[in-house]
Amino acid sequence: MTDARAHAAHGARPSRAGSPAQRSSPAQRGAPAQRSSPARGAAAADGGSPARGRPPGRPRDGGDAPRGGTRERIQEVALELFAEQGYEKTSLREIAERLGVTKAALYYHFQSKEDIVLSFTQEYTAELDELIAWGSQQPPTAASRAAILTRYADIVSSRLGIIRFMEQNQAALHSLLSDGERGKRMFRAQFQQLRELMLPPDAPLREQIRASLALISIGLGCMLFQSQAASAEELHETVLDIACDLASARPASE
Repeated sequence: MTDARAHAAHGARPSRAGSPAQRSSPAQRGAPAQRSSPARGAAAADGGSPARGRPPGRPRDGGDAPRGGTRERIQEVALELFAEQGYEKTSLREIAERLGVTKAALYYHFQSKEDIVLSFTQEYTAELDELIAWGSQQPPTAASRAAILTRYADIVSSRLGIIRFMEQNQAALHSLLSDGERGKRMFRAQFQQLRELMLPPDAPLREQIRASLALISIGLGCMLFQSQAASAEELHETVLDIACDLASARPASE
């Protein structure tokens, strides 16, 4: 598995940003579940709700670039075009035309399409860093593992367009990073840190593998079965449920 795929599978810039190309996280809408959801138990474990993504920017009417949610809307449209015709074949002019703004208005926020890619990549990795920092303060319990997986699934669900872009454009992404090898090491380190949060010290090999597969299953499950799920809520609940089973991460209340 490539580094980008392993990173996508385990999830990435933690916290407030919503996916430019995805709907709001199911956790934001309170997705229904047929049985008690790990997300609810995880939220109770830390006394709050799982990490939430911010909604994408509003569509605009035309003219100058809009003030509110501008960066998010530009990122969203760029990801749409990258998915439709490929990163290399997409120009900044086409992004501006899809947005309904002038190229000059777009330049106010991003000087190039490379800047757009770096912006959402950095936001994704920052969200993962925030999750890691939060998880490191939690007790090593099954409820904490469920909470970590829930927050990770929220990030992946809201950033699925970015994760898919990273998987499909590894060569371009590598060339955009100031130090491609350093970027790979960063992604790998984030995955390892998340996995370690799921494990006690000196965990046996079997548990290390289960924790790794729990993280991987979230990213790959969301990417591979997005078109087959009846809804984003169903997909989110299903991959999270499987991940919690793999990591033995059921809250004590279940």
